[in-house]
Amino acid sequence: MASLSEFFSDPGSAGTWTLDPGRSTIAVKTKSMWGLVPVKGKFTEFSGEGQLTAPQTVSGRIEIKATSLRTGIRKRDEHLHSADFFEAEKFPVITAVITGADAVDGDTIDLRAELTVKDVTRPLTLRTKVVPVGDGGMRLITKAIVDRQDFTVDGNLVGMIGDKATISGDLVFRHAG
Repeated sequence: MASLSEFFSDPGSAGTWTLDPGRSTIAVKTKSMWGLVPVKGKFTEFSGEGQLTAPQTVSGRIEIKATSLRTGIRKRDEHLHSADFFEAEKFPVITAVITGADAVDGDTIDLRAELTVKDVTRPLTLRTKVVPVGDGGMRLITKAIVDRQDFTVDGNLVGMIGDKATISGDLVFRHAG
């Protein structure tokens, strides 16, 4: 791929792109223990697809199963899935809807997104590096800092978990045509 603008302009790139969850990760990281120790977790169940239409119009949707968050400590995971945090039984899916993209430089775009957690939707800009993978797929690497209070993810455990969380994605998409 010579450049991202050439990729977006190429009629062969247009169409549906499907997320390959086996080659992708969606993670979250926040500080805990009064800022001393980070809590890291990964979502293990997610799906998505994107649309690329000429000229340079991008849209898409990623759905993440809230109960798939894994931090390595079962009791903590159960608590994060509970009504104190994600309330996953009532709100089982976290979504990111991509509504557009703006070029930043040769391999970087800003994806305009709407993140929905617990039926609360907020706009989010995802600075994203786009890298081709050898088999014709595209890797999107992104991260953003969100305030969990903006999404009513309230549980705190006496200052044990900070309000700011870094969400990151390393997502591989395959052209479906």
